[in-house]
Amino acid sequence: MTQSQEQSVVWLTQDAFDKLRNELEHLRGPVRDEIVARISAARDEGDLKENGGYHAAKEEQGKTEARIRQLEDMLRQAQVGETPPDDGIVEPGMVVTVRFVGDTETEKFLLGAREMAGGTDLQVYSPQSPMGSAIHGKRPGDEVDFAAPNGKMLRVEVVDAVPYRA
Repeated sequence: MTQSQEQSVVWLTQDAFDKLRNELEHLRGPVRDEIVARISAARDEGDLKENGGYHAAKEEQGKTEARIRQLEDMLRQAQVGETPPDDGIVEPGMVVTVRFVGDTETEKFLLGAREMAGGTDLQVYSPQSPMGSAIHGKRPGDEVDFAAPNGKMLRVEVVDAVPYRA
């Protein structure tokens, strides 16, 4: 896999993949049909310039179509995998604890797709994010430098990495 292909991969558990696929089918079917029916009913009322129901339905249609495209893209790029091994090596699907060098506090997050975290309050970092790509493949005790989105150079120490269990 080339680096650009690897950067576009979205790592998902089978459960997260299935939930996203079900959401996509629901949006493509009943949700889309209901919006089209509302637009059609609003059109039948006449003047569209001052028809709030028509404009609201068209706006909802735009948002729904955007979410459908987002889900299609995500599922096309998805790499569905088993939970990674509990070997302490940072990779997608791991709950990682890091400490910013010079700080005593640690930060814990899931390295993966936001959709994996489901209903938890666990922070999620993409493997393609500056920190995510810097710590990928590292082990507890390793320190790495990376450029934050604001351009500031930061150094973190990997404290722990364990498989995420939904």
